[in-house]
Amino acid sequence: MYKELFSAVAIVLTFIAFFPYIRSILQGKTKPHVFSWVIWGSTTFVVFLAQLADEGGAGAWPIGVSGIITIFVAFLAYVNKSDSSITKTDWLFFILAMSSLPFWYLTSDPLWAILILTTVDVIGFGPTFRKAYVQPFEEQITFYMLFVVRNSIAILALENYSLTTVLFPAVTAIACIKLILVITYRRRTLSLSE
Repeated sequence: MYKELFSAVAIVLTFIAFFPYIRSILQGKTKPHVFSWVIWGSTTFVVFLAQLADEGGAGAWPIGVSGIITIFVAFLAYVNKSDSSITKTDWLFFILAMSSLPFWYLTSDPLWAILILTTVDVIGFGPTFRKAYVQPFEEQITFYMLFVVRNSIAILALENYSLTTVLFPAVTAIACIKLILVITYRRRTLSLSE
């Protein structure tokens, strides 16, 4: 019973995080990097499927909801041309990430899929880290903080604890913490230089 409660809380946190983020995109205040969001949407949804295959149960549902909404954010980033500063490095991250996705299919073991997809998801942070370093005021720290909390609660909601079910939300939470630190550092540095 408490697993379902943790899952419901994690799903509510997902909506709480995404609603203002999406509103901010539509208002032109937040400009997500389309490559990162395509990568994250693709990997997150496939991780959801792998977690289900490894009996993650209710703990997998927040990841599935997040995957669907993340794909929607990628769509908004593309339609609104949120970040038009796509560099050669961004293309490299994007190509590496997308070329890795088919490998999960070649493995019948969900663990291999999770290892590959977690790596791809971390690669997906590359363009956003670069953009956050250059334009730290175009990202919302609260959004990433909520995902750290959400992923921690999603881990508590898992019905089966294994590397397959825990790795992705744990590593994604750590990546969000690092991104928060980069954004905070750069905001402080830029504010002091003015």
